[in-house]
Amino acid sequence: MAFKHLFKAVLNWTSKKEVSSLKIYSKNHQVKIEGKPILEVSAAKAFKGDPELYNPEDLLLSSLVSCHMMSYLYICSQNGIEVLEYLDNAEATLEVNPDGSGRFVEVKLFPKVKISNSDQIELALNLHFKANQLCFIANSCNFPVLHEASCEVL
Repeated sequence: MAFKHLFKAVLNWTSKKEVSSLKIYSKNHQVKIEGKPILEVSAAKAFKGDPELYNPEDLLLSSLVSCHMMSYLYICSQNGIEVLEYLDNAEATLEVNPDGSGRFVEVKLFPKVKISNSDQIELALNLHFKANQLCFIANSCNFPVLHEASCEVL
């Protein structure tokens, strides 16, 4: 039987008087999640947002890279692999159509993992596939989440 968990977020946006045209609205807004600091969010700079703030594309990529790492650490612990360091420089490709619609077409994760046992390098690399299968966020996406992992002993 599947367990269900409910997540809630409150979005708050107010029109800014300094915006001179009704055709251009401020993209800045707040997202509140109970018990957590408020997220100040905007559109990406390419879409006339505030480049100083997080944007939905940043947050989606952050969710994927974080979820993959947590799934990976979980599966490594089940396989007796001691992970000492984990670094990922992830990339997401967004395709925008002439009508203004768009979608992510792929995400690439580049996890660089450092472990304690050289005999486990091959297993540690292969566990990225299993981590991807477990990742809640990757399982919710309609685009490929690819991995180019590396592993070394520290």
